[in-house]
Amino acid sequence: MSINSFGARGTLEVGDNSYEIYRLSAVEGTDKLPYALKVLAENLLRTEDGANITTEHINAIANWDPSAEPSIEIQFTPARVIMQDFTGVPCVVDLATMRDAVKELGGDPDKVNPLAPAEMVIDHSVIIEAFGNAQAFERNVEIEYQRNEERYKFLRWGQGAFDDFRVVPPGTGIVHQVNIEHLARSVMVRDGVAYPDTCIGTDSHTTMENGLGVLGWGVGGIEAEAAMLGQPVSMLIPRVVGFKLTGAAKPGVTATDVVLTITDMLRKHGVVGKFVEFYGNGVAEVPLANRATIGNMSPEFGSTCAIFPIDGETINYLKLTGRSAETLALVEAYAKEQGMWLEKDAPEAQYSEYMELDLSTVVPSIAGPKRPQDRIELWDAKNAFRKDIHNYVEEGNTPQLNGVDEANEESFPASDSPSTSPDAAKLSFSDEPAHNASKGAEGRPSKPVTVESAERGTMILDHGIVTIASITSCTNTSNPSVMLGAGLLAKKAVDKGLTSKPWVKTSMAPGSQVVTGYYDKAGLWPYLEKLGFFLVGYGCTTCIGNSGPLPEEISKAINDHDLTATAVLSGNRNFEGRINPDVKMNYLASPPLVIAYALAGTMDFDFESDPLGQDQDGNDVFLADIWPTNEEIAETIASSISAEQYAEDYADVFKGDERWQNLPTPDGKTFEWDDESTYVRKPPYFEGMTPEPEPVADIKGARVLAKLGDSVTTDHISPASTIKPGTPAAQYLDEHGVARKDYNSLGARRGNHEVMIRSTFGNIRLANQLVDVTGGYTRDFTQEGGPQSFIYDAAQNYAAQGTPLVVLGGKEYGTGSSRDWAAKGTRLLGVKAVITESFERIHRSNLIGMGVIPLQFPEGESHKSLGLDGTETFDITGIEALNSGDTPETVHVTATKEDGSAIEFDAKVRIDTPGEADYYRNGGILQYVLRNMIKG
Repeated sequence: MSINSFGARGTLEVGDNSYEIYRLSAVEGTDKLPYALKVLAENLLRTEDGANITTEHINAIANWDPSAEPSIEIQFTPARVIMQDFTGVPCVVDLATMRDAVKELGGDPDKVNPLAPAEMVIDHSVIIEAFGNAQAFERNVEIEYQRNEERYKFLRWGQGAFDDFRVVPPGTGIVHQVNIEHLARSVMVRDGVAYPDTCIGTDSHTTMENGLGVLGWGVGGIEAEAAMLGQPVSMLIPRVVGFKLTGAAKPGVTATDVVLTITDMLRKHGVVGKFVEFYGNGVAEVPLANRATIGNMSPEFGSTCAIFPIDGETINYLKLTGRSAETLALVEAYAKEQGMWLEKDAPEAQYSEYMELDLSTVVPSIAGPKRPQDRIELWDAKNAFRKDIHNYVEEGNTPQLNGVDEANEESFPASDSPSTSPDAAKLSFSDEPAHNASKGAEGRPSKPVTVESAERGTMILDHGIVTIASITSCTNTSNPSVMLGAGLLAKKAVDKGLTSKPWVKTSMAPGSQVVTGYYDKAGLWPYLEKLGFFLVGYGCTTCIGNSGPLPEEISKAINDHDLTATAVLSGNRNFEGRINPDVKMNYLASPPLVIAYALAGTMDFDFESDPLGQDQDGNDVFLADIWPTNEEIAETIASSISAEQYAEDYADVFKGDERWQNLPTPDGKTFEWDDESTYVRKPPYFEGMTPEPEPVADIKGARVLAKLGDSVTTDHISPASTIKPGTPAAQYLDEHGVARKDYNSLGARRGNHEVMIRSTFGNIRLANQLVDVTGGYTRDFTQEGGPQSFIYDAAQNYAAQGTPLVVLGGKEYGTGSSRDWAAKGTRLLGVKAVITESFERIHRSNLIGMGVIPLQFPEGESHKSLGLDGTETFDITGIEALNSGDTPETVHVTATKEDGSAIEFDAKVRIDTPGEADYYRNGGILQYVLRNMIKG
């Protein structure tokens, strides 16, 4: 309980109910704070203990200087933790391992127990094996259970062994959609105390809840485990970017277009490590589902969160999704009492930086071919594709140049193209055609290949074919406007006689069963199915890399002829090698545009001038002819969605189907590990751990395991995709008698450290500059001449010699999903330090949480500018200063080349808070928590 130095504790009467609250008005200055900082201020008031959280911390946030750089550390205690199964299974594995470690050190294993509500949604394990037919859903669920029975039994054990841990079974929905539609509270009530719902999650898109006014963000699994065990999240009081919204979106513009525009803007502005908060009268014009879509993409533009305050629209959404009348009354009363309610024309809070978007200027967009921030306005999509494809096609193919000298064409990334154009707003929704001088200016390589298929007929495949068109991912499937828009577009397309191209793998993976309900009620399923968009599962499928294999004859043609295939998905991630191993170029688009590209069958397509096909009378049909109006979408929403649907679908959300209920469930407070399991293994983190930590040491004689460039993602470091035969992970499974068809995905095998170590730095698109090929390879300097080797094999050889390892990187190292195995695998390979130009927030924190020190090159320098080629031997001194309790600003790095010459520089230490320093000194965050638990 708070020591309540400010006398903030009081009561709030709401109807017949009385709640204890901590009033912000008790602390002068909090009224001027942005919404997000008010939530943090209340958090400190309620958890003030005079030691970790003091009056100085509370005054610091109340007197927050918007212009100051973050420097004051606070301890934030989230109200709850949410997990998906890819990242959640390792969390439960670690908790089970901690119970064993506590027992071995003479403690009580029951102490290892969540102290805050922890909920997991199993949504990442379904793979689209079956598609394009009415049996696809049942078949995919059946395969999912066959492959993952070990994992699911383990989770059922965890649900019984740990208090306050609940599991939403497979086939229910996507974690973030289930969160906003059911699990999110907006205002929590626990032991009679009401307070803002705050939630951290083991997936970076936890920020989707920001649309409901819930402050939270993605953290590494190891941070989430610590939070479950009562360890607060250490953070600096952040800068807050105020993003003012004005106007309203034009007809034809979707929530996806708005979020891609905002992503583009914020990425260019620079918001890494900052909070983004939306304000202004335009907020009222943004439906809650659209707010959630914007919040969801926070990792893509780099901010910690992207939050909307609570207002009338929040209450409307809570009501629509079946929350109780008591909850609605409490949320509104609490938000108004605490100054957290956004009124029209309300006085503006103070912000560190300001941005503004007139929603009426947003135009339809897609993003690709490999990053979410590479926005392309739809009118320029064909031209941008023709520019980008030259980066993927090998020389020697015959280009179709349209009479233009390609060598004189300036190539630029899609995200650098002009953000507006006179004709862009017209798009294909205008009565007048838009014209642009650059259209058709760029030719494209062409290599037509004829493929005969008994099921699909004769097909002519070429560079740019759309092989995957998938409506998937929480980003958009949570949004009825774009989902029903897609259904209405499908209906109009079918009515016009249009069909999807036979080489397109089509799929529909809704984020919750509510979507199926309103598709049924609106009568739209038959039209979606006519175009091949059958239900394949309720889960994060294509976006996480669970797209499943392409039809065999199509995959063979792509690989035999080295065709550059594309995928279009309604997701948030399109990194290289993530979606499908046969697909090189990936594009994000709204659900209606996913269907449009399935009809087009190629990215080399201009929706304005190229017809999608012909109607029954032989007339050309263009996208504008089948695009639903805003009025049609609004009418369909009103007639097909009700609060009763949400209440019914979520009534038994933790119960599961017969498959789940009939799974054998192990019991006992500690888990009986199976040494033969290829899914769940006891990890080695606590082996040989002593009650007191050993002093940290400088690094001497280290070798470079990988030398990497800019924007290396956690997908590159720890892929979640299918397991490629012949790789170290596949070799391990072969040795354990696992058939190739049962390899499953790397994401599904995260509970087995042996598989995960072998796949670390194993992405097929990883470009390690020590070698001339892509994939999980390096040079092994334990052998004469440093021959090419699998990274895992080289790391094992280095470990046998007692040689520590370092990784060199460029800008934005570790972007992408909050993938704890990217840090765990790095550490277990023997890497002691990662030296880059800059880090993504979560991955930097995760490295520290695993006892790896994150370092940055001097400002303006890189491994290239310093002349480091990766063959050097590294000595890093100054780390031992941490043993005195202080964190050095820099450490000294000496890289000695084979000829004896040396390159020296001072690297910036990116241990940013005293709490992080404690974690590093203990060898990791879990060791720190475990030692404190035993002492306590």
